[in-house]
Amino acid sequence: MDIERRRAPRYQLLADAEIVSPPSHVSLKARTSDLSLVGCFMNTNYSLTPGTEIQLTIKYEGATFTGIGTVARSEPSMGFGISFGNVKEAQQMLLRKWLQELAMR
Repeated sequence: MDIERRRAPRYQLLADAEIVSPPSHVSLKARTSDLSLVGCFMNTNYSLTPGTEIQLTIKYEGATFTGIGTVARSEPSMGFGISFGNVKEAQQMLLRKWLQELAMR
């Protein structure tokens, strides 16, 4: 039996995203596949090593979430999971709004 290890429920969210790795300033385009208060999964052909710190922008329904995160896991040719860092209050409120709307669908 698999044990659920997630700290918060995830909801399917398809949205455009941009990831920047601060040391290199390389910008990667991606799309989210799911989202929670503590992280998300990015669908992209690019791979980033777990532990890599990134800057993240997600655009959805006319609003933009920005934050800092860490690559939690990498799935070659699929994408990677991101764990959010300290999310500012305004950005936390935006995440909660999106998740409430997704939960009601």
